[in-house]
Amino acid sequence: MIRYPALIALLLATPAIAQTEAQMNQTAGRQYQAADAAMTRQWQRTYAYMKGRDAQDRSRGGGFGYAAATLASQRAWLQFRDTQCVIEGGEFAGGSMQPMAQAQCKTRLTRERTSQLAKLLWTNR
Repeated sequence: MIRYPALIALLLATPAIAQTEAQMNQTAGRQYQAADAAMTRQWQRTYAYMKGRDAQDRSRGGGFGYAAATLASQRAWLQFRDTQCVIEGGEFAGGSMQPMAQAQCKTRLTRERTSQLAKLLWTNR
């Protein structure tokens, strides 16, 4: 059963240049790829920063373990994102809008994660 507010939100989130459903799916896929690439770049910066913090902090018996904790968090988050977006896409299960819904979910969550990773660069300390 499709809820109309969700359908309208999906359609409004897709740029006006996409005319067909196939084009909308492609656009959503490209937006996700761009968001994922941005997150990967941020991940590399954040992970390197955490490794550096570990290298500097020998007061706790070899370091706090910032890098290991950050890596575990990222792995868990990736699994969460993918599973969450399967669930959200399930609203359109079996329909042609399902891939677009999943891609838009992944884009949204990936952008949020990119922001979270950026906030882990504690430059004020």
